[in-house]
Parts: sequence; C-alpha cells; structure tokens
Amino acid sequence: MIRGVIVMNDQGKPRLIKFYEFQPVEKQQELVRSIYRILCCRAENVSNFVKVDSLFGPDVRLVYKTFATLYFVFVFDSCENELAVLDLMQVFVETLDKCFSNVCELDIVFNFNKVHTILDEIILGGQVLETSSSEVVKAVDEISRLERSGNSIWQGR
Repeated sequence: MIRGVIVMNDQGKPRLIKFYEFQPVEKQQELVRSIYRILCCRAENVSNFVKVDSLFGPDVRLVYKTFATLYFVFVFDSCENELAVLDLMQVFVETLDKCFSNVCELDIVFNFNKVHTILDEIILGGQVLETSSSEVVKAVDEISRLERSGNSIWQGR
C-alpha cells in the first residue's frame, strides 16, 4: 500500500502532502522535516530507496527522486514493489509535465487542486488505480472540461 506522497522543494518546504492513513497535522509536519533531514544529507551516488522504520513503523520504505528543485517522495509498505513505485513516481511526474507543459514548483503551488486531481487519478486510498500517464491526462482533461462547462451534479441545487 502507498502510505503517502510528498513533494517538497530543495529547502524542505512541502508543496504537496498526501497521506493515505490518518496523520495529525503536527505529525505530518514532523514527518516532512524528518524525511527532508534524511534526503538532504544523502549523496547523489546512493540508492533512491530508504528504509524508514523509525518514522513509519516496520517494513516501510520511501523512494525519492529529484527533479529540478523538487523532491518527489513516495512512502510505501512491503506489499509494494520498490521498482514499481519508482515507475509510478515517473508516471506522476510525466503526467504533471504533460498537464503543465514543463512543470515547475510554481505550477504545483498555484494549481494544487489540479495536482491533487492528477494524484487521485493515479492513487486513491493508497491503492494504485492507473499507471498510464496518457489515460490520466485524458481523465484530468475531462474533469477540467466538465468544470468549465458547469455540468456538475450540484448545479441544480
């Protein structure tokens, strides 16, 4: 199961935090700080997989990748394959790149609703739903089209 997705800049400022198990806000902030402390000290020539049993409990790992000034971090348990999660992270980044035409930190900050929608199309409740970035882009485009047209289920109320 995917336990969480975190996107933070290279100074440790979180830009996206999504946990799939309840975490109080204070605990979320402490986890982000702890993860940043781990990541900022790692050499570039080491593995992108980190055991984080001390933060999340037994059999929990995180995988991270740096794109420009952003750390993309996926936290997952032993039920998930490490390489599959790394590939899933790549799908998320590719989808963001397609939706925002060369995504940058400001796109994530100012379009957080769309970023959450993209993530929800890929992962929901900690379970992987879609691994094709083109399918995710189609779904997000359809959601955006419906929002623009005003065809919502709440329109008549």
